[in-house]
Amino acid sequence: MAISHDVAKGMLEAGAVELRPNDLFTWASGIKSPIYCDTRLTISYPIVRKTIAKGLALLIQEKFPTCEVVAGTATAGIPHAAWVADLLEQPMVYVRSAPKGHGRGKQTEGKLTAGAKVVVIEDIVSTGGSSINAVEALTREGAEVLGVVSVYSYLLPAAIENFKKSGVPYYSLSDFEALVEAAEETGTISEKDIPGLLSWYDALKAGTLK
Repeated sequence: MAISHDVAKGMLEAGAVELRPNDLFTWASGIKSPIYCDTRLTISYPIVRKTIAKGLALLIQEKFPTCEVVAGTATAGIPHAAWVADLLEQPMVYVRSAPKGHGRGKQTEGKLTAGAKVVVIEDIVSTGGSSINAVEALTREGAEVLGVVSVYSYLLPAAIENFKKSGVPYYSLSDFEALVEAAEETGTISEKDIPGLLSWYDALKAGTLK
């Protein structure tokens, strides 16, 4: 079974995903959505978080084998980065969304040597803005950022374009299609709701969602 399916199933089991085809959520952007994700809930479920950590570690080993440091984005990426760094037996740092307003004004916490090859871990990617912000902060401190990996991604056109512009490779463990498949398998949603969910997602990716 693909890791994307295992992670999606784990997210559903942890209650980190809600699918409401007939009672839509409203995102901050104003978009009406049948899905709401909160991967922070997965940290309370040992088996789920271990599945995610192992998946992220394998993804890094496969896509970025020269990685020397694991970086987590504040705040939701931090615990995942810690577990992955432990599995890979590598140093870990984390990146704030903005520099501290006091002391040395640091944005990155932890030991970071100039020239270190870093992979950034994010929880959820929508537009990719916070991930790229972390990449830029690490680069300013002299790191060589190899890429970004996340637990989940909506694979929105904005994210694809933003990562392309930044020149930063990006990979995710799971996505919407995997969630729908896992939800159907576990009985979380009805089979009759699936076409509507997939149509919504196609419109979201195409930028035609109203």
